[in-house]
Amino acid sequence: MKVIIVGGGQVGAYIGHTLLKNHIDVKIIENRPGIYDKLILDFPEGIVVHGDGTSHEKLIEAGIADCDVLVAVAGADETNLVVSTLAKLEYGVPKTIARVNNPKNEWLFNFQMGVDIHLNQADLMSRMIIENMDLSNIETMMKLSKGDYSIIKIKVLPQSHANSVAIKDLKLPARSLLIAINRIDQVILPKGDIRICSDDEIIALVHESEKDAITNLFQN
Repeated sequence: MKVIIVGGGQVGAYIGHTLLKNHIDVKIIENRPGIYDKLILDFPEGIVVHGDGTSHEKLIEAGIADCDVLVAVAGADETNLVVSTLAKLEYGVPKTIARVNNPKNEWLFNFQMGVDIHLNQADLMSRMIIENMDLSNIETMMKLSKGDYSIIKIKVLPQSHANSVAIKDLKLPARSLLIAINRIDQVILPKGDIRICSDDEIIALVHESEKDAITNLFQN
C-alpha cells in the first residue's frame, strides 16, 4: 500500500511514523520550510517532499500515479479540499481522507468533491465525550462520513465470555467487522484461529445500532 500525506505538522508526522512502523510506503508533502527541515531529520531519506501539496508537480513527485490512499491533514481546509479533489477526480486515487479544521466547512467535504472520509476533530471530540458518558469502556476512534458506522476501540474485560474464544467462533453482530487486535506491544490481524485474550484492545468497524452488542460481547 502506498499513502501520500499532505501536511507534515504534528498530525501528519504522527500518521507518517505510525504507517512506517507498519511497513507501509509513505510520502509526506510539506510546504513550510521550518517544518520541512524538521521532517527530513525525523524521517528516512526520500520520504518527505518539499512543496505545495496542491501542485500537480509535487503530487506527481510524491507518486500520486500509484497512490492507494491520500491523507490531507494540512492546517487550511481549502488545501485539504483541493488536494482531495485533485487526488480523486484528476488522478483516481482509490481512497481520500481529509481533515476538517473549521466545523463550518464540513458540508464541503463530501463524496462529490472527492472526499471519501472526512475527520472533523471538534465533532469527534464532542461525540467521544457524549458516548463515553454512556459507554465508559468503548472509544470512538473515527466516525465515517457515509453511513452510520464508526471505527471503535474496546477493551476485553476479564469477565468477558469472549476470553480464549477463537475469532471464527465469536458471534459477532451482523454489521460489525474486526479490524485489528492490540495485544501488549503488538498488532494482530484478526484471523479466524486467533483467540481473544483479556486486556486485548479490539479495533472494529461497527454500525451505530450494534455498539451495545459489541460491548456485551467483549465486556460481559
